[in-house]
Amino acid sequence: MPIINMKIMEGRSDEKIEALMKNVTDAVSDSLDAPKENVRITVEEVPKNRWAIGGTAADKLGK
Repeated sequence: MPIINMKIMEGRSDEKIEALMKNVTDAVSDSLDAPKENVRITVEEVPKNRWAIGGTAADKLGK
């Protein structure tokens, strides 16, 4: 059973995250010949002030 753990920066809609989970499920299922119902995905949203890019918090970069 493939288990995919993803971390993304906060700020995306539920619809975007649902689309991401579906697309990743499809890719993993196709790549591993695993039934889609066996693919598990978790998505953790990280606050922008806790996500650094080049040593600077993303909220300070306007990301």
